[in-house]
Amino acid sequence: MCEIFNRERYWERLQSGELKAVLLEEHVPQYVTENIPAGTRSQMISYRDADDNEVARVHQYVRPDGTIGASGKPDPKRLLFEGILYRLHKKPSV
Repeated sequence: MCEIFNRERYWERLQSGELKAVLLEEHVPQYVTENIPAGTRSQMISYRDADDNEVARVHQYVRPDGTIGASGKPDPKRLLFEGILYRLHKKPSV
């Protein structure tokens, strides 16, 4: 999914204004690491096209300075590409 996300430039299309971001969820992570400092927010974001259709859903950590934590890029969880919805399935709880 990351390959499609990067190749099709979803992040860059959001930054250019072609897509818009809609915040779906936000919370403060329970743990702090070097890449996820105190004050960081965990966010689930929907990327929408001009018709308000969701074309991607990503998770990201936003540091207090506004930069994206962890890898430095949003992590795609769902993508609509060429009419096919790609999504990650959560593992069932044991």
